[in-house]
Amino acid sequence: MIDWFAATLRSYPEIAIFLALGIGYYAGRFTFRGIGLGAVTSTLLAAVLIGQLGITISPNVKSVFFLMFLFAVGYGVGPQFVRGIAKDGLPQALFAAVVCVFCLGACLLATKLVGYDLGYAAGLYAGSQTISASMGLATDAINRLGLAADQAKGLLDAMPVAYAVTYIFGTVGSAILLALLGPRLLGIDLVAACKAYEERQGGGQAQGGAGSAWHRWELRAFRVQPSGKVVGLRAVEAEALLPDARVFVLRLRRNGRIEDATADTVLRVDDVIAVAGAREVLVRVIGDGAKEVEDPELLSVPVEGVDVYVTSKAVDGKTLAELAQRPTARGVFLRKITRGATATTIPVLPNTTIHRGDILTLVGRTQDTSAAAKDLGVADRPTDVADVAFMGGAITLGALIGALVTKVGGVPLTLSTAGGALMAGLVFGWLRSVRPFFGRIPSSTVWFMNSVGLNVFIAVVGISAGPGFVKGLQTQGVSLFLWGMVATSLPLVLAMFTGKYVFRFDPAIVLGACAGARTTTAALGMVCEQARSQVPALGYTVTYAVGNTLLTIWGMVIIILLS
Repeated sequence: MIDWFAATLRSYPEIAIFLALGIGYYAGRFTFRGIGLGAVTSTLLAAVLIGQLGITISPNVKSVFFLMFLFAVGYGVGPQFVRGIAKDGLPQALFAAVVCVFCLGACLLATKLVGYDLGYAAGLYAGSQTISASMGLATDAINRLGLAADQAKGLLDAMPVAYAVTYIFGTVGSAILLALLGPRLLGIDLVAACKAYEERQGGGQAQGGAGSAWHRWELRAFRVQPSGKVVGLRAVEAEALLPDARVFVLRLRRNGRIEDATADTVLRVDDVIAVAGAREVLVRVIGDGAKEVEDPELLSVPVEGVDVYVTSKAVDGKTLAELAQRPTARGVFLRKITRGATATTIPVLPNTTIHRGDILTLVGRTQDTSAAAKDLGVADRPTDVADVAFMGGAITLGALIGALVTKVGGVPLTLSTAGGALMAGLVFGWLRSVRPFFGRIPSSTVWFMNSVGLNVFIAVVGISAGPGFVKGLQTQGVSLFLWGMVATSLPLVLAMFTGKYVFRFDPAIVLGACAGARTTTAALGMVCEQARSQVPALGYTVTYAVGNTLLTIWGMVIIILLS
């Protein structure tokens, strides 16, 4: 039975790839305190184990999936990358670039001191910085060196060994350094810093204030009393009686008939009005001086929740407090802000700034959410249809440009097809954020391209390198692990002090910026957990976009510099 199974995998290597994916994704789900090996490392280890059977897979398979993966990476981070380079995110973008240089420098230093070959150097870099995608560009760079086939294979087989050994501390060590040791090294009370930040951004008005009225709303019915202040006022004027809260008259019952309320609807005695707002406002403010009634029919207001993809230049860079004053904001409440390729949740505070490419989750009457969506951008309603023509054309264009080779001083320089696909993703991802009428790729499709594309590449690498993996681990294991710790820790420590004392970031976001520049989502999660706040995520998205791009490209650069 075992012999038949092994022979079958050798004859049908595609089965080996799916077996590695199945084991990798299953094992990668297990975590301890939010930290685990993840799908990538688990897939690599499973593939290495399967690779002991001596399975041969065409390298074209990994190339196809790697191009798909890199395009998805660029497409996801494009809006934040361009904004960080061009506008108000410039300090964070520059910081991320500096941190990326630290990461590259630390790995070059370790490689030079120990004398690792190109394969171990590229693997140590990819694992210690947890940037799996860099191995693809490093592979392309090694293949372009013109080495003998057996020599190139030896280097490529060493890469996953170093990656697997250094990745574990790269993930766990980064989270510990940033979340647990970082606040002590920088002398920061993270919880207090985040609370202070929220107060400065308007988050301190918790009872009935704008900071809380943007979410957690409900609908209640009140009868207009003869002595009520709202008698004779238009709905919008009555709503303005509570300037620090967002309350809206959505519906009313008059003379037994129900009708929708507009901003100009005049309120009369004995009207029963359906008022939407934050619970504490309705209960503690309005409820104290008004007569609440039970009217299920009136309160059965058709509402919807919709994700809106922000594309409007007019609202780009505006705060939530400013957007709340726009006429289309009437009757609409904001539940959630999602930003970046990692779908980072951004705190909902009055002074939170909105940018093109953000996804706002709005809730309200259909006519109100439709008007708000039109003002902000486009409604991002669920769909399973992807613009495959756009995807194919964009990847083709980027790969063709990347395939061009330019000689400088006799040295051939090229982006490679992989680098070209990444750049195409950045450009077209940004274009999609400002011109959302083409190139739609549902988030589930982006996830598939990103996650499965990378893991198929990793599976092929692991299966191909399987026979030499154990030997490499035995000869270099301890040394690789220790130098991986150095390569992981040194850039992060430098990043923390650089962020605080050179770029002078707010203490509440500096650790989030460090996590983003090193593209370590696990560390961000632990930082936010320690902070008891999502505020550190405000430093993550721009730095992640720049860091993810540069750290991936460094995979090619480290081979060029060392060769």
